[in-house]
Amino acid sequence: MLRPILTLAALAHAATPTLRPVSVQELPTAPGAQYQSVLVTDAAGTPWTVRAALDPAAGAALEASVGLLRLLRTRMPFAVPDVAGTATGDDGTTVVVHPVLPGAPMVWRELVSGSDLARSVGAAVAALHDTDPRVVEEAGLPTYDADAYRARRLAALDRAASTGHVPPALLTRWERALEEVTLWKFATCVTHGTLERAHVLADGTVTAIDVWEGAGVADPAEDFAALLVLASPDAFDTVLEAYAGARRERPDVHLERRIRLSAELHRVTALLDAVAADDERLVDRRAAALRRFAETSADDDRLMPSPFIRQRPPAAVPVEPVDPADVEALDDLSGDDETVEIPITTSVRPSGAGGATVAPPSLTDGEQDADGADDDSHDGQEESKGSSQG
Repeated sequence: MLRPILTLAALAHAATPTLRPVSVQELPTAPGAQYQSVLVTDAAGTPWTVRAALDPAAGAALEASVGLLRLLRTRMPFAVPDVAGTATGDDGTTVVVHPVLPGAPMVWRELVSGSDLARSVGAAVAALHDTDPRVVEEAGLPTYDADAYRARRLAALDRAASTGHVPPALLTRWERALEEVTLWKFATCVTHGTLERAHVLADGTVTAIDVWEGAGVADPAEDFAALLVLASPDAFDTVLEAYAGARRERPDVHLERRIRLSAELHRVTALLDAVAADDERLVDRRAAALRRFAETSADDDRLMPSPFIRQRPPAAVPVEPVDPADVEALDDLSGDDETVEIPITTSVRPSGAGGATVAPPSLTDGEQDADGADDDSHDGQEESKGSSQG
């Protein structure tokens, strides 16, 4: 349940005694959200973001994120919240107060292919992913290796399956991808979590990233899921190319497939959130989105890696001996006394009826595979999810 905005303003003053609120403005909050944000202005006209957790689990994550932000402030090429204070109300509501971050919220749909802004998004995410994972461990936030992360995803899928709302075809599709070992050979890294457009602020280039409660050490694909769904395919490619060029180590070859899987599995998260909120109307909406996606993805195999074509070496092709009369002697261009014998004509006949040319091993389809997913995948991950100020 949302808290009265005047209550949050009072908690902001408790968290930061020098902050004396003179006005308070509510910021958008998505249905079922775990956090609520308001904009408080003090007597000097300085705007502050007040972010409140709406349940105990969210409160614990919010407090843990404060420790991470203090460690990231000097490590990132962009701004992160500079927390001025925290407080907990009598009802258990936890709030974090920080000055408003610079820049305006991004809109992934408006991101332009080849633009400096798109490239700066890739560079910003690369800087985060190259951060020493020990900062996350020190802050007490979740840390996973690839196997543990995959097990966590499988467990969430099992819980969703138990609701009876996930079509069998989707269960099969996602279980195959999660059990395909080759997709899960990668190094986890520091991640933000699902990087919604409202979390990224920009002014020509990325200036700040907000909302860090979902941070941890996890699959780098997670931070690109919303971008894949909402940005144009060309803009997504620009971001990913800039990201790959900025990383200290080249991303693994299956990153794009896991990005697609992460985007699809947000439907599962959205369903579980609706079930946990006991919101029947929202559960029905999420279930309908899953049914639609089951129909549209029936012939889509882009989650699975393409097997290499095993090729037999070409059969030996006999060549008729060269008649000495068909050979002329030329002086070597190097000026040495040796001569080079060059056949003028040769007659080549395949041993069978028509020789076959064998191509080198190739993939059945390209590993670079970044066309967008349909927008139903964002049913549980609406762009309106909170404001960048919170």
